[in-house]
Amino acid sequence: MEPTSLQDFVCALDPTSLPRVLKVCSGVYFQGSIYEISGNECCLSTGDLIKVTQVHLQKVVCENPGTGQTIELDPNFQGLFRRLTGPQSYGTLEELVSAAMHRSKELPIWFMSTHKIDTKARVVPKEQPLMLEAVEMYLGTCSARCVLSVGNQMVKLRLPLSQKGTFWDLETGDPRTLLQALQDPALKGPLLTCPNLPWRSLILRPQYEIQAIMHMRRTVVKIPSTLEVDVEDVTASSQHVDFIQPLLLSEALARGGPFPLTTEILEVPNGPPIFLNPWVGSLQKGQRLCIYGLASPSWRVMVSTKGRKVPRYFMVSGAYQGKLRRRPREFHTAYDLLGVLQPGRPLRVVATKDYEVEGMELPGFVSLAVGDRLEVLGTSQAHGAQGGDTDVLVCHRLSDLAAEEGEKECEEEAEDQEQIMLPLYYAGSFVEEMNDGRRYSLEDLIAQFSLPCEVKVVTKDSSHPADPLPSFSGLRLEEKIMEPFLVVSLDSEPGMCFEIPPRWLDLTVVEAGGQPDQPVGSLPIVTVEELSDAFYYHLRKLPAFENQSPPPRPPKRQALSESKKQSSKERSNQSFQVSELQQPALLPKLKMKTLPMATQDKRDVYSKVTSKKGLKPTNSNTQDSGEMNMTMKK
Repeated sequence: MEPTSLQDFVCALDPTSLPRVLKVCSGVYFQGSIYEISGNECCLSTGDLIKVTQVHLQKVVCENPGTGQTIELDPNFQGLFRRLTGPQSYGTLEELVSAAMHRSKELPIWFMSTHKIDTKARVVPKEQPLMLEAVEMYLGTCSARCVLSVGNQMVKLRLPLSQKGTFWDLETGDPRTLLQALQDPALKGPLLTCPNLPWRSLILRPQYEIQAIMHMRRTVVKIPSTLEVDVEDVTASSQHVDFIQPLLLSEALARGGPFPLTTEILEVPNGPPIFLNPWVGSLQKGQRLCIYGLASPSWRVMVSTKGRKVPRYFMVSGAYQGKLRRRPREFHTAYDLLGVLQPGRPLRVVATKDYEVEGMELPGFVSLAVGDRLEVLGTSQAHGAQGGDTDVLVCHRLSDLAAEEGEKECEEEAEDQEQIMLPLYYAGSFVEEMNDGRRYSLEDLIAQFSLPCEVKVVTKDSSHPADPLPSFSGLRLEEKIMEPFLVVSLDSEPGMCFEIPPRWLDLTVVEAGGQPDQPVGSLPIVTVEELSDAFYYHLRKLPAFENQSPPPRPPKRQALSESKKQSSKERSNQSFQVSELQQPALLPKLKMKTLPMATQDKRDVYSKVTSKKGLKPTNSNTQDSGEMNMTMKK
């Protein structure tokens, strides 16, 4: 096949012959290496191979061949099109019939008039197609017997051959829709006419979007048919060519198989590692992976260690086979107690911190001391002294007798129980009182108790020899998350499988040849993955954790506020008094030149000084003056 433009190739393409392989004979480049504009491929190199899989009609440009004007038609345009047999028009019906006979065209023929035609039967609208069946004598006049289609009726008319007008010869046959006109090879190129458009003759220029596969392109390439590039159909000589199409793990998960699938890593996401396990270092370009399918179950539990200065974080699979024993939980607020309370399950705690009621004049609000035992009953509301309602936690304070007798229910214990209330914002410290020596599987523990939960792993997972969880004195099961994982194994270590979350570790792979060996029995899967600190805190920010509302904020105490205001006022007054007492000491010393004129009486002088400086007036004594003069003489 000779090279042709991409537009001409697509217009002449039979959709049933897809897919077709094209070779780019002359490439097109845009400045700045722009590969995609608005999602379409806009840079093709000479020699590239393109495997065309689908062709979609985007729009149709309708052009007036006489003026060059264009309008765009939607693919759902409802007008009907007919082909004009030539670009010539005729002045009378006789000229039209003569031209048809000259071309050896047999009757009937189709034609139309650019002006309306008045007859005795009816008025024929302009540009309305008419079928000329025969030429005959009618009332002594040579006439053309015509048929006009009006809805479902066929109206017969007789027009004299001398009828003047501007007539156009139309193609014989039924009119075609826009899609039919584009699919008919006979209508690709010649002039057409449509009564719904303002021009008598027009040319249709369709524009398509080509969906194709290219080598080493992960997604389907979208190419506009108007791209100025020449292509050659090389389908027959390219049967052996394999188009390597990269694949994301998320895409493999979405399409659901077929599994197992042998792949090779092409690219690893940038950034710090999210898992700290040894297999993470093996995820490099060129490493072969075998994907066995979706991991089951799909839930995981986030775990943090207890009793260490620097905690460590893990993600434990629901398939974990180790055994766990419950440990007493610690609670820091009354709101935390309410969060773990479950119907039908008694919750008893011991206070590990003194709590003194301040500013609360509500009955039932009591102080707690270290060692007080409480049984949590539920939540309620208490009416405050100032008219507001306060959310409270209702508890029974248990006696020490109940601690000695364990869980026995006796009348003496019931009599010693005292109902108290704690505000939900109470910031204290409690530890759970429990006597549970059972060993639970992870699945049973999650089903029976709410999270968070304190546990100790007493039996490690036998399928995971390097299980790190039993080495910790305590673990805190933080939260249960639902996330699909893929079970994969390295080609170098097919005997050990691990689970990868495509959402957070989306590798780019390519399908590799060969079928993996199907393991005998169940797959040995690593069920415990250690998380990096950054990834752990990233998980805690996910929307699944945002529904955990914080504990209520304690109300502002009015008495405390008033006391602060009073103390502040007293300090202000005291500071003002001190400043008044210290003010005379800060006065400057009086000098002789600052006094009034010496001709005035000294009594008046001291009086003026006193009135200005606020000092007590003193009586002047002449004897003192004399003594002063004598002293100076000495």
